[in-house]
Amino acid sequence: MNKTGGRVSELTGAQFLAQSLDAYGVTAVFLVPTMLSRTLVEMERTGIRRIVTHGEKSAAYMADGYARATSRPGICMAQNVGAANLAAGLRDPFLGCSPVIAMTGGPYRWSRGRNYYQEIEDFPLFKPVTRSSRQVMHTDRLPDLLDQAFRDATVGKPGPTHLELAGHTGDDIENGTLDADPPKPSVRRFPAVRIPPDRDAVKAAADALRSARRPVIVSGGGVRASGASVEIVALAEWFAAPIATSLNGKDTVPGDHPLLVGIPGLYPRASANEALLEADLVFYVGSQTGSQLTLNWQVPAPGTRVMHLDIDPREIGRHFDTEVGIVADAKLGLTALLAEIAGEAPLERPEWTSRTAELVARWRSSVAHRIDEQNPLRPEWLADRLGGLLPEDALVVADTGHAGMWTAAHLDLTQGQGFIRAAGSLGWGLPAAIGAQIGRPDRRVVLFTGDGGLLYHLSELETAARWNVPIIAVVNNNHSLNQEINPYTVAYGGKLHGRHHELWHFVDVDYARVAESLGVVGIRVEKASQLEPAMARAAETDGPVLIDVVTDIDAVAPKGSAQPAQP
Repeated sequence: MNKTGGRVSELTGAQFLAQSLDAYGVTAVFLVPTMLSRTLVEMERTGIRRIVTHGEKSAAYMADGYARATSRPGICMAQNVGAANLAAGLRDPFLGCSPVIAMTGGPYRWSRGRNYYQEIEDFPLFKPVTRSSRQVMHTDRLPDLLDQAFRDATVGKPGPTHLELAGHTGDDIENGTLDADPPKPSVRRFPAVRIPPDRDAVKAAADALRSARRPVIVSGGGVRASGASVEIVALAEWFAAPIATSLNGKDTVPGDHPLLVGIPGLYPRASANEALLEADLVFYVGSQTGSQLTLNWQVPAPGTRVMHLDIDPREIGRHFDTEVGIVADAKLGLTALLAEIAGEAPLERPEWTSRTAELVARWRSSVAHRIDEQNPLRPEWLADRLGGLLPEDALVVADTGHAGMWTAAHLDLTQGQGFIRAAGSLGWGLPAAIGAQIGRPDRRVVLFTGDGGLLYHLSELETAARWNVPIIAVVNNNHSLNQEINPYTVAYGGKLHGRHHELWHFVDVDYARVAESLGVVGIRVEKASQLEPAMARAAETDGPVLIDVVTDIDAVAPKGSAQPAQP
C-alpha cells in the first residue's frame, strides 16, 4: 500500500527509473553505452531523449550545460569501466555549482574484489567532486536514494551528485523489482528551497550601504541561479552603487548599464579591479570570494569593509572579515533589502559614479586599438564584434582559458541574452553548448572557444549533427595554445628559443572543412568583413554551424592587476 492507502504497482527498476526521471522533468540524458539498457528502452515511452556521446567526460559536460541552461538537473551515465572518466567530468560542474546527477554501474554484490573483468573500485573517485555519492545495492532502495540525489543537487548551493547502481551496467538494479509507484509529476529545479534572510541582518546591511561613501556591489552566479537580476540592478540603482559581476554572474547585469564596471579579478576589465580597490564597502551577492574573482585576495584592498549575502553559510567570512553576513537565497535576500528601503528617497553619489564611469571609459580607450579591424584579426576584435551580432535570445557558452578571458572583458550582452562558462576544464565548451541547446531549444546557443578547446572533444560535432542541434560554434583559431606563451617564456629564461614551438603550436587546420566532414555547416573567416555575413548565415541555418575565425597567434589576453588607477 502507498501513503494514501492505495495499492502500489510492481515495477522493474528500469520502469521505475525511467518514469521517475520523466516525472521530475528530465528531457534528456547523456551517456556512453552500455549503461542501463532496459531503462533507456523504457524511456521510449516518455519524451526523454537519449544522447549517446563519444566519451564519458563529454556526457558529463553536456549534462552540465543542460543544467546551467535550464536550472534543472542534468543526467549523465556510464558503465563501471567508464566511471573514472565520468568522475573526471564532474570536476567542472562541482566547481561551477551545477546540479549534475551522475549514474554509474558498480561491482555486482558477489564480484567486488574478485578480479572480475574490467572491475575497478571507482566509487571513491566521486567523493571529492560531488555533494553526495551513494551506492544503490538493492532495487527497493532506488526510490529514496534517487529522490535524495535530486535533493542534494538542488537544495542550498547546487552541485553534482552520484549514484552507483549495482551491476557493471546498473543491471542488478534495473532488472530487479520493487513495489512502488513512480513519483507524481513535479519538475525538480534549483533553487529547490528558498531560504529567507534574518531581518536584523537585512537592516544592518541597509545601514552599511547607506553609510558607505564608495560602495560596490558584486553580482555572482548565485544571483543568476536565483533569478535575481532585476533585484540586484534595482538595489544598485537605488544606492547609486557601481556594480561588478563574477564571470558566472556576467549575464545578471546588461552590458550597457551605466553602473557596470565589469568583471574583477584574474579575468578582468581593469576598471573593475580599480573600482574595487577604491571602494570603501564591497557587497558580494551570491558569489564565492575565491582566488579568481579576488585576484588571489588582493582585490578589494586589505581593510575594505565587506558584506556578503550567500545561500551557503560556510562562504560568509571564509576569506574576508565580514561586517554583515546574510544567509539567504539571493532573490529573497535582495527583495528584503529593497523592502527595507521602500519609501525612502534613492541615494545620489555623483562623484563616485562619475569616478567609476571614468575608470570604465579609460579602460575602453586603452583597448580601442585592439578591437579595430586588423590583419591578422585579433580575438579582442572578435569578442567585441560578436556581441553586436548575437541573436537577441542568445545563450553564450564560453570555454575556459583565453576564451573566458576574451569574453569576460570584451563581450557585451544585452537584456535577455545569457552567459555560462567553464569553471576550469578546457574543452568543456563544445559538449556543454550541445547540452545547453538540447535543454533550451527555444534559444540559440553560441559557443566561444579556441582551437585548443575545440580539439578536446571535436568528435562531438558528429553528435550535434546527428541530433541536428543548432548551436553556433565560434572558434578563435590561432593554431596554438598560445596562453602558454607567458609560462614558457619564464621557463626558457625570459625569451623563447630552441624548440619551444613543440610545446604550444598546432598545425594550421581549416576547421570549417573538418566540420563539413562531420555533417556540420562550416564557414571560414579570414577577413573582418566576413564575420557579419557568417553570423547571419549561421542564424538562418536550421542545424549546427561552426565559424572558424583565423586570428593572431601572438595575441595573449592580459591578466588582472592589483595596481590602483591614477587619480
